[in-house]
Amino acid sequence: MIHRKLEKILSDLGCHDRELSVRFADDREMTRLNRRYLGREGSTNVIAFPMVEADMKAKRPLFDLPMLGDVVVCVDEAVREARSVGEPMEETLDRLLIHGILHLIGYDHETCEHDARKMEAEESRLMSLLKEV
Repeated sequence: MIHRKLEKILSDLGCHDRELSVRFADDREMTRLNRRYLGREGSTNVIAFPMVEADMKAKRPLFDLPMLGDVVVCVDEAVREARSVGEPMEETLDRLLIHGILHLIGYDHETCEHDARKMEAEESRLMSLLKEV
């Protein structure tokens, strides 16, 4: 099922012929990755490692490579989030995967409020799209 969902998301984003790696981690591994690659302490729900940087402001995604990058989802964080917002675990995992994929193609919610709203709207749109799968 996850394979069909990923295909649907990637196809909708114009990345139907691209590959990505998805890894599920626990708090300990995610804390290590977060510190090592982002210089942040503690665990986080998802980290994306793009193969190339996309320039969203110039509307120029750099998809020269067949590989988009890696998305690492922290299962421990996902369980906590699902419980805190009262959503099914599968829905939380879908949302986190979408969030990571959007980071791979250049979306960034940390730059400014406008970009955060844009990314949130795209996440919502893609989540709705997955209801058809």
